[in-house]
Amino acid sequence: MMNRILPVVLAVALSATAALADSGSTTFFKALGPEEGRLTIHSSTDLAAMKSLIADFQTIWPDTSIEYKEYLTNELNALAAEACRKQEPLGDLLLSSSVDQLVKLANDGCARPHNSPETARVAEWANWRDEVFGFTYEPAVFVYNAERVPPRDVPRTHLELADLLREQLDTYRGKVGTYDIRLSGIGYLLAFNDARQTSAVFGRLLESMARAATVARCCTGEILEEVAKGNLYIGYNMLGSYAYDAALRHPQLRVVVPRDYTLVLSRGALIPKNAVAAELGARFLDYLLSDRGQELARSNGFYFSEDGALPAEVDGPQNLKASGVAQPIRIGPALLAVQDRAQRQGFIDDWSKSLIELNSPGWTRE
Repeated sequence: MMNRILPVVLAVALSATAALADSGSTTFFKALGPEEGRLTIHSSTDLAAMKSLIADFQTIWPDTSIEYKEYLTNELNALAAEACRKQEPLGDLLLSSSVDQLVKLANDGCARPHNSPETARVAEWANWRDEVFGFTYEPAVFVYNAERVPPRDVPRTHLELADLLREQLDTYRGKVGTYDIRLSGIGYLLAFNDARQTSAVFGRLLESMARAATVARCCTGEILEEVAKGNLYIGYNMLGSYAYDAALRHPQLRVVVPRDYTLVLSRGALIPKNAVAAELGARFLDYLLSDRGQELARSNGFYFSEDGALPAEVDGPQNLKASGVAQPIRIGPALLAVQDRAQRQGFIDDWSKSLIELNSPGWTRE
């Protein structure tokens, strides 16, 4: 991991919980028949990836209306923690790519356990105490614009990316994007696990990204859009599902699954302890974990499966799992260290200082 560097003062502050509540975007799916129940889902997953799943669920349960409210990961976590502290309800199901935040919520007594034939099939690494369940299999990938990055420059390992930015600084200065881990829970989780994989490579990559004036953004969608436009040439540590979906829509985009190691995230689901309609939350969770839900997810929104097979258009090993490069982020107590307040702040301070120190021109505070 990075050497300890003196903390810096960050110009980022959390909004009040009330303000966060207003920031979510809500979409309502009316029951196909007479409404018998209403399910409320609070989520950091883009609606575009979930819409077909919601629609299919309602064909099975046509008496259920669904409210789907979207947040950034950190916003959702703050709201959930505050609601739990006050013993108030916040939806009937939480979905988040920042599974470390869900594990912390569960550890703090904010989750309701659920057992069913569907949860029993979940892989051990994607189930913690029958309270937090992973329902996707998503590699962290590189994305590049093939109109800006020639074939000889395409990085296929983390070290190759570091060397590319070091050796062709003038070409790639200000043209690489990644998460702002101060704002993005998933960005922080991936960066923390990068550092755990190999501190030497991570340190070298971080230094190269700093010298290349890497641009930091809150969200996957913003970075992918900028790469598609050619304003950025490369996106680092993008969620594979979003990256592949963007590549389907923008033929100039290419997706690379790193060949040295590939972090794999399973997007998490949790039924809040104080859920008003917990039985509906459990019903939708079972649907997500079912064969039907998993097949639809792979074909319509998340694209990658636990068997390790990669879509044909993705540049990577023949099989992610069989190749041995897949490194799943286990949903379990180890993630509590990721959410330890002192360790988290220290890591973010180090990361921020390392980039800001060499990277004043390209840094964006958003």
